[in-house]
Amino acid sequence: MSSATRRSLLKTLGAGGAALTWPALGRTQDAAPGDAPATPRPADTVSFADAHDRVFLHGDCWANPMEDWVVKDGMAECTTRAVNRNIHRITHQLTDPSGGLEMSVVLSRAELRQADLGAGFRVGIRSELDEYRSNCFARSGVDAGVRAGTLFIGQTSQPFDGLDDPQNLKLTLAGRGRGDSFELKLTASDAGGKELGAVEATVPAAQMLGNVALVSSFGRDTKPAGANGGGRGSRYRFNDWTVAGDAFTVTPERRFGPLLWSMYSLSDSRGDDGFVLKMSALTGPLGARDNHEVEFFAQQNGEWKPLGTATLDTDAWVATVRVPKWDASADTPYKVVYQEQGRSGETTEHEWTGTVQANPSGRPLRMGALTCQNDYGFPYAPVAENLRRLKPDLLYFSGDQIYESHGGYGLIRRPAEPAILNYLRKYYMHGWSFREAMRDAPTLCLPDDHDVFQGNVWGEAGAPMDVSDGGASSKGGYIEPARMVNAVHQSTVAHHPDAFDPAPVQQDISVYYGDMVYGGVSFAVVADRQWKSGPERVDTGSGRADHVADPDFDTSVLDKPGLVLLGERQEAFLKEWAEDWRGCSMKVLLSQTVFAGVATHHGDYDGYLKADLDSGAWPQTPRDRAITIARAAKPLHINGDQHLTTLVQYGVDKQRDGFWSFCTPAISAGYPRWWRPDEVGMPHENRPAHGIPNTGEYTDGFGNLAFVYAVGNPEVASKKNRYERAHEKGSGFGLVTIDTEAKTYRIESFRFLVDATDGQPSNQFPGWPVTLHQAENAGENRL
Repeated sequence: MSSATRRSLLKTLGAGGAALTWPALGRTQDAAPGDAPATPRPADTVSFADAHDRVFLHGDCWANPMEDWVVKDGMAECTTRAVNRNIHRITHQLTDPSGGLEMSVVLSRAELRQADLGAGFRVGIRSELDEYRSNCFARSGVDAGVRAGTLFIGQTSQPFDGLDDPQNLKLTLAGRGRGDSFELKLTASDAGGKELGAVEATVPAAQMLGNVALVSSFGRDTKPAGANGGGRGSRYRFNDWTVAGDAFTVTPERRFGPLLWSMYSLSDSRGDDGFVLKMSALTGPLGARDNHEVEFFAQQNGEWKPLGTATLDTDAWVATVRVPKWDASADTPYKVVYQEQGRSGETTEHEWTGTVQANPSGRPLRMGALTCQNDYGFPYAPVAENLRRLKPDLLYFSGDQIYESHGGYGLIRRPAEPAILNYLRKYYMHGWSFREAMRDAPTLCLPDDHDVFQGNVWGEAGAPMDVSDGGASSKGGYIEPARMVNAVHQSTVAHHPDAFDPAPVQQDISVYYGDMVYGGVSFAVVADRQWKSGPERVDTGSGRADHVADPDFDTSVLDKPGLVLLGERQEAFLKEWAEDWRGCSMKVLLSQTVFAGVATHHGDYDGYLKADLDSGAWPQTPRDRAITIARAAKPLHINGDQHLTTLVQYGVDKQRDGFWSFCTPAISAGYPRWWRPDEVGMPHENRPAHGIPNTGEYTDGFGNLAFVYAVGNPEVASKKNRYERAHEKGSGFGLVTIDTEAKTYRIESFRFLVDATDGQPSNQFPGWPVTLHQAENAGENRL
């Protein structure tokens, strides 16, 4: 793709298309250009008055951070004195600086402690993309509100007579564009409508564009409550937030909740149950008095017929139905319904719709393969848009749907309940980005290390981590409470086909390994971290127990007896799976990461490591055993985690006697890795015919055999724009087309900022696309 084309795509994806013109009071983005002027929209009001006490606020709102806000006694209340807690109106964006606006809200101060940093509005919140979701985390904007006895707009303030403790105070912000300027007036009124004061100011019109929000304790920090500088303000409560004006573009379809998104799987049970549909619906965290039932329906013969009603898990806020004997021969529309019952007894019905695709039959199956979503690239629109264009039959997210830093505002590790809320808020950004792709395609979604707030996981069969002597990044076991880990599992895999053996591991932590048979292909899901031994069981001779930095270190000493990779239970599953060909003629192994050490440099461009114990290359003997067991299935191994896309054929007894691994690009690569063996003098043989450097038969840092056919090394990132930066860092996604007639796998590895449908060779990393024959996964090599 040319740089000009890339810039054009970046502009389109960032802006979300051209704005459409409507008259006052508001503009609706789904109207067609050129429509005749319509009757002005009425003002839109978000009221919390009828909502039960709960964490989830309203579908028109995104709260920063979610865990610091609740609905309490009919108002949205900030629960912390930390600064810059805010609520964005995600359905409304200021897009026309020549138009007018009027916003009002009723606020009260819930608690005065130390200093009063005020409350009110923020307008013109805009990231470099000016995209409503990315805007939610930008630090720009013009503040307007009440603070310490004054009314203010930006740097202009006016004394505010006689009301040092705001209670049921109505703030109204009105204004209109005048050329390059925007004139604003902020008015304060009491509960009876009496005006108590006002302030006027003029700001540059360009500063008004973007999101609008309510703020408790003005500032720009995103520190957690209790952090240095994070707890010095007052707490505020809000209700009756009204927005109007032709400066706004209004997009009701952007509502996010109480139904957030759905995920489903469809699998041939190869038994009396026939095809089994499992579907989950996710809601925001509701309250004890809210309705906890979710209804599922399918459209059959033009009528909506019930599939069942499921109860929400009140940790993960997921409801799941299992439907046996599913008719998989045709596409079937579905809808998920949630009846929101207010304090008044009034009920509001919410729907989420999609299509359960027919089982792919008589044609190749196309699978989107994705991993690792660092939030600097949020909302990952180039990848999400490519999935919309390509419409894969199946989606696979191999882990790290979140990172601990997602969305700012810190990390809560314990106790379990706030830790879960902290996780869910970050995880919701995944659904916010990819729910349109997931609604119509079966989705397999695995948890990995960062999903459970760990830089690496060596799960030790569910053991608790011993952190008595400090750091946790290189230790075995789980650092988070088991209840939190289970909530992560439930939120990601509740819709997966039934587990092979659901018995939990230590601490009663759930498991999810098993298979899905779809489109004549059997997909085995294994957890390659849940049973894995911790690195403190060996001595790597370096500062970190999981890193081997010395190029002369003998890594064979790390292959100690008794060490575990997949564990006995999963190995037993793989043996049975490899021999079971009912309902399928081809197989795919899915796990979190690659069974080879295909990275020579980590973190920094010059950050050489001989070996990284976090990869599936260690422990070596269990690694070889896993490959030997699964090899009978002739599977393609699809995985992620490494932030470095590679195509590798494993070797056990000799080079290329194992199956192939496709490690997909990160959706948004954070911590970079490179594979540069030629540069560090690693010997190789039999470079592929394409002649690309750093390819051929190598022995990795652990002594494992690996034939590296292709690698997508990143650049050293220099761009500030998030999408251009993600592109530089080797981000993107994979697409695997499985042809059960030809017995082939076509593997494509797309870069981040491309149009995957335009056929440009530069869209893919060097060496891709590649077509492999099934027999090559048993060592009958053609490449």
